[in-house]
Amino acid sequence: MTEKIILLNDGRSLAPAIPATLVAPTGSLLDSFARPLHDLRISITDRCNFRCVYCMPKEVFDKDYQYLPHNALLTFEEITRLARLFVEHGVEKIRLTGGEPLLRKDLERLVGMLAELRTVSGKPLDLTLTTNGSLLARKARSLKDAGLQRVTVSLDALDDATFKRMNDVDFAVEDVLHGIDVAHSVGLGPVKVNMVVKRGMNEQEILPMARHFKGSPVILRFIEFMDVGTSNGWNMHDVVPSAELVRMIGADMPLLPVDPNYSGETAERWRYADGGGEIGVISSVTQAFCKDCSRARLSTEGKLYTCLFASRGHDLRALVREGRSDAEISSAIGALWSVRADRYSELRTINTEGLAPGAGRKVEMSYIGG
Repeated sequence: MTEKIILLNDGRSLAPAIPATLVAPTGSLLDSFARPLHDLRISITDRCNFRCVYCMPKEVFDKDYQYLPHNALLTFEEITRLARLFVEHGVEKIRLTGGEPLLRKDLERLVGMLAELRTVSGKPLDLTLTTNGSLLARKARSLKDAGLQRVTVSLDALDDATFKRMNDVDFAVEDVLHGIDVAHSVGLGPVKVNMVVKRGMNEQEILPMARHFKGSPVILRFIEFMDVGTSNGWNMHDVVPSAELVRMIGADMPLLPVDPNYSGETAERWRYADGGGEIGVISSVTQAFCKDCSRARLSTEGKLYTCLFASRGHDLRALVREGRSDAEISSAIGALWSVRADRYSELRTINTEGLAPGAGRKVEMSYIGG
């Protein structure tokens, strides 16, 4: 049998070079396409209690799968130090991801530390978190009290049988919906709900999801099934294009386009014509938004990825743990971003092999977050 190689993390990463001349951050760092560094997504654990078929399928992440040892993970102090350096380069929004971030012990302490950071203009960060919702009901209040502002919850169906097929651990929809209600009640809003749509699996849930959240304070967003990593068996035929989805919902509940909240926003926004709220569509496959991408990603063990579809990271943890100064690490980050030229989605074809440099393999979503 042919061995299947899955790039769960990037063993080829090296510590980035320290520039010969250290450059102080200006608060406005641009890459080679003049895209600013605005968002930082930090994966705080590689563990998850779901086995979603598009992210951590059981055939790969089975009972024998070896997660990262605890000493390989960035400590909360290391995360906060690196986050501060990114903020000095212009980051204004930090999203905590995973794996499932609520599995990380004492997460509230990290949230409190990050909540103390200020942008270059002196404002609090936009501090958010993405979760599968399984532990949200019990953690929402303490996270809000620690300084978290908003949450995004992954929910791929309202039908219990469909949802359980997708999370593959027999977790019930009603428990996620309860977590969403609690998050809203404690002020972690507006709560956003992300639905990954995979043809042949849950596209029949598009309209029920839209009807359920219409008229509520929750913002529902539909995400095209993406070719992140190599373990989810991605095929273009499994993608439900956002344009098709908008037509489907609009035929039942008329929609009107809405301007983006800010440059580089991933979701295209639509509002219900009758005033019943809004939805968003994230079209990374059919309508690439690389030209405005302002997101960097920091993996659980401290590797910087400048694209969700990257095949290689840059080991910032090595710089931290070998005692490099803030000025040295900051200059290394600045040098990496300034030469960034990623635009994978714009170059994508149905046959995705070979697009990424090196072996053509991409790092898994569960390792660097969505």
